[in-house]
Amino acid sequence: MSAWDEPGTPGSREAELAANLARVEERITRACDAAGRARTDVTLIVVTKTYPAEDVRRLAALGVRDVAENRDQEAAAKAAACADLALNWHFVGQLQTNKARSVAKYAQCVHSVDRVRLARALSAAVVSLERAPLDCLVQVALEKASGQGGDRGGVAPDAVGELAAALDEAPGLRLAGLMTVAPLTGAYAGAPAAAFERLQEISRRLRSVHPAANMVSAGMSADLEEAIAAGATHVRVGSAVLGVRPALG
Repeated sequence: MSAWDEPGTPGSREAELAANLARVEERITRACDAAGRARTDVTLIVVTKTYPAEDVRRLAALGVRDVAENRDQEAAAKAAACADLALNWHFVGQLQTNKARSVAKYAQCVHSVDRVRLARALSAAVVSLERAPLDCLVQVALEKASGQGGDRGGVAPDAVGELAAALDEAPGLRLAGLMTVAPLTGAYAGAPAAAFERLQEISRRLRSVHPAANMVSAGMSADLEEAIAAGATHVRVGSAVLGVRPALG
């Protein structure tokens, strides 16, 4: 038996996900209202990493259409298990070039492009698969502007233009915009609102050269309000929707 209660009971996994999703939707709506934006301006992407394909199915039944993963092995299996569902799969983790072809088989968008070599690998994969263009975002690591960055992926703000140009010129890829994660180090550590405002400045500069690159992926469970206030078009929410995985007995 599953760790969750039987379906259809008040304490069932379906009920839990529905309640969590409703709370997140309310937060997004309030944030959009406060920012003077339409709710339709912001897409909720539910990050389903470590959760089973059954949860993806439950979310789809609740109206979720955009889901994200950060590891290819898990994502590929989950996408295959849910191939009958009308879902948009987003890849949000650091990506090795040797996984580019696998990701290109199921993803509609890769949020974490942080080097030209990866852009070339994704382009080659998309062309060989003869699939629709793959949306790609430049991952911006704001902390790298101060010479830090740790193990996180992403390029420094002053390197965005070069990588964006490479994506724009790569066959089979579509430069869709930018992504960031609120920094843990550097000048923006502990200041997500300022970090997301800075990303919006970089986005405006990018759009002056590439007008169609208008996607801004920023904000997670703890800081989606700040991201929406700064102009994020997509928020990536995991724990606030899926909760804490029960301990394995």
